[in-house]
Amino acid sequence: MKKALYIVISAAILAGSAGAAFASDDRLCGKTPDSEWMSKDEVKAKAAEMGYDVRKIKVEDGCYEVYAKDAQGKKVELFMHPVSAEVVKTEVED
Repeated sequence: MKKALYIVISAAILAGSAGAAFASDDRLCGKTPDSEWMSKDEVKAKAAEMGYDVRKIKVEDGCYEVYAKDAQGKKVELFMHPVSAEVVKTEVED
């Protein structure tokens, strides 16, 4: 009886893990082909137009993740869409 319960619980845990794995495929900026992406220099220029002093750019969750300082000198992370350079998420460091 305990063995059967153990198997049922294990199966439930594995099923839940599989759902989480599929959910991680959902990217913040979608799944745009690399061939359509703006260059890092273009994204840097767009961020500068918005008043940010860009320090570093990398790719995260299908977005450009831009590390910068805002006009007040606060560190920010901007998640920018790779085609439109629209800011889809902003994180400000305290």
